[in-house]
Amino acid sequence: MTLEEIIETDKNFLSPGDICSVLGSNPQTIRVTARLRPDLINYEFTFVGNRMKIPKIPFLRFMGVQI
Repeated sequence: MTLEEIIETDKNFLSPGDICSVLGSNPQTIRVTARLRPDLINYEFTFVGNRMKIPKIPFLRFMGVQI
């Protein structure tokens, strides 16, 4: 997804696959980093079982989008 698509989506939570192109990273790298080095992730996230969930509004604020 692009940043514009993330802004327009109705989803309340994003996945690493949704944000990877915006961050220029791989979804698996995002997941592994969040598990092993959560201090390196500067946006809110949580794990539900094995699934990483990223709240949309805090992520957009992290990206500098005014909401």
